Parts: sequence; structure tokens; C-alpha cells
Amino acid sequence: MKHPAEQRSISNWVGLLLIVLIGLNLRPFLVAPGPILNTIMQDLSMSAYSASLLTLLPMFLMGMGAFIAPVILSRYGTRPAVLSALTAILTGCAFRFTVTTEVTFLLTAVLCGAGVALIQSAMPGQIKATFPKHIALATGLYSACLMVGGALGAYGMPHLMQIGLNWRQSLAMLAVLALVAVLFCLRFLVAAASKKQDGNLVKALLCRPRTWTLMFAFGLVNSGYSTLVAWLAPYYQSLGWRQPDSASLVVVLSVCQAISAVGLPVLARRSQDRRPWLFLTVVFQAVGFYGLAAWPEMSPMFWVGICGAGLGGSFALVIVTALDHLESAESSGTLAALMQGGGFMIAAVSPWLIAVLQDLTASYEAGWLMHLGFVVITGALYLRLNPRLYREVMGEAGFVAKRQRIPHG
Repeated sequence: MKHPAEQRSISNWVGLLLIVLIGLNLRPFLVAPGPILNTIMQDLSMSAYSASLLTLLPMFLMGMGAFIAPVILSRYGTRPAVLSALTAILTGCAFRFTVTTEVTFLLTAVLCGAGVALIQSAMPGQIKATFPKHIALATGLYSACLMVGGALGAYGMPHLMQIGLNWRQSLAMLAVLALVAVLFCLRFLVAAASKKQDGNLVKALLCRPRTWTLMFAFGLVNSGYSTLVAWLAPYYQSLGWRQPDSASLVVVLSVCQAISAVGLPVLARRSQDRRPWLFLTVVFQAVGFYGLAAWPEMSPMFWVGICGAGLGGSFALVIVTALDHLESAESSGTLAALMQGGGFMIAAVSPWLIAVLQDLTASYEAGWLMHLGFVVITGALYLRLNPRLYREVMGEAGFVAKRQRIPHG
């Protein structure tokens, strides 16, 4: 019989592996089409507007999932819901092997997006409940796995095509990664019933301006990510780059996101006020987007890398900051889920806006400058995140938590 301390250690390692395997599957289907998008568009006769839906629809579903997923989780429990969501991702990736029209291709993106929506909205609260003393590190690891998964998808597609697979077969290979996650969760994911979503707490949070501030900040940051994964590779291919070379830029973006998503929360873990670190991510993004617009071929790896560092660090730190607002896993997890819900719905529109601007100006530069403006707005929103005012700004949401004997900070 194992010692309790040894059992806890094993449980923690299993918990980390679950975070890793689940996180790795939440972005590849979204990022992978980017480097080979021109080939897909030509084969399926897709317009730029239709291609933008490959990112818009899944991200919109991710946002909707924040409002729908708690009901599903409370009714069916964590284990069945997560396994069903991973199976949806597995099925969506596998079905890309048989795609013949743009409609069927978009349906695979919707299926994958629905699976991600169910998983993603529950993760912040689960992380806080599982690793209450290491929230920043666990959140950083989870965020990094999202980015690394995206890098694997972007890197793999052109190289799989170079060895003889077509784009359908290449995209369908991502089902293997999802299958590994499904099998691991079947063995190790513990059956646990989720609490029913508290309508009073949700209503109280939605009545607080702070919730909307977090939504818009998260949405503007992720709009930069959604645009880059959709249009970065086609942008450089329009400048004469080959598919594998443009894919390497998406890999650099994702790797820098991953490093920053882990590194900045760790560096900021002893700081009650996260704003200096959040402002640093804003500066990184501003430099990156301006470089992409003004001097795209002068130092593309640098522009993409620093932009990725800003986006990845901001993604993780904003989640940590949302979790900081309330102490309990339930209440802070609800706040983080609402932030992601509204945020992803905002971010979903960005790739479509780039398609509109590209159609109007016959270039991508206007889109990068649009994101430079978003970065300035995000910095202004970050300025409001003063931890000394958390108790005050949460207002009635805090009172709801208190009545439930859930302290808030």
C-alpha cells in the first residue's frame, strides 16, 4: 500500500499529464490549416471570407461554451463530458480525411470547436481546484500546451505533404494525438460530478463592469492570436515565401507563446499586482504588429517571435488575474469562464475583419495596424486591474460568494 504522500505525488503527476495531453489537443485543428491554406482554398474553391470561418466558427463556439458547458458538466459530470469533447475533436480531425467541399470542411471545424468549447471553459476552475498553491505555474503549463499543440499542427502539415500525403490526409493525422488523449483519460480521468452552475453568482458577475473589462481584454488579446494563426502564413506566402518556410513562422509564434505563457506567470507569481507584467506583454505585441506592418521582411522571425511572446504571456496572465479576483475555485472559475466566453466571441470576428480589410486594400498591412490599435486599447484596460480594488469592484458578486461561505479577495 502506497504512503499517502506518495499517492498525492502520483496524483499530481497524473493531473499534470492530463493538463498536458488535453491542452495539446485544443489548438492543432485551428492552427494546422494556416500554412497550407492557399492549397486548401484552391482545391475547395474557397474565398478569403469562407477561409476566415475556419477560425471564426470554432472560436465563436469556444465563447458560447463558457455559458453552455457548466450546464452540461453539472448534468453529466466531468469524466463523460471531457471524454465526449475529446471524442468530438478526434472525430472532427478524422473526418477531414474525407472532405470534398468547403461546407464539409467547415463542419469539421465546428465539430472540433464544440469539443474545445466544452473542455476549455472548465479548465481554469479545475486547475485552481487541483493545484491551489501553484495556480500560476499550472495555468502557464496549460497555456503553453495550447501553443505547443498549435506549433505541432503548423509544423507538421507542410512536411507531411512533402513526404507524399495530400492536405486531407495531413490534417487527419491530428486525430492520432486526440486518440492518445482519449485513451489516457479513459484510464486516469477521475469521475467527478461538477456542481450545478449558480445562477445568482453568474448574474452578479455579469452585472459587474470588471467582468466585462476582463472579457474585452481577453478578447482583444486573442483576436491577435486568431488573426495570426489564420493569416500569418498566407501573408508571407503572398510575399513569395514557400509553404514550409511560412509554417516555420507559425512554429516560432507558437513556441514563443509557449515559453512566455509558462515563464511570465512564474516570474509574476510573487507579485500581487500583475499589471507591470501585463504591460510588458502589451509592449511586445505592439512591437511585433508594427514590425509586421512596416518591415515584414527585415526580421520576420523577430517580429513574429516577440508578438508571440506578448500574446502567450498575456493569455496566461489574464487568466491568472481573473482567478485572483475571487478566492474559491468555484467563483473564480466562473469569472474566468465568463471572461473566456465573451473574449473568444470577440476574438472570433478578427480573422473575418482581416479578410474584409485585405479585400478593400489588397494587402494585409491594414490588418496588422488594426491589431496595433487593439493593443493600445488592451493596455488601457489592463491599467484598471488594480488588485487593491478587487474586493470593491466585485461588489455584489463578492456578497453572493460570502453568502455561500466562499470568501473572496
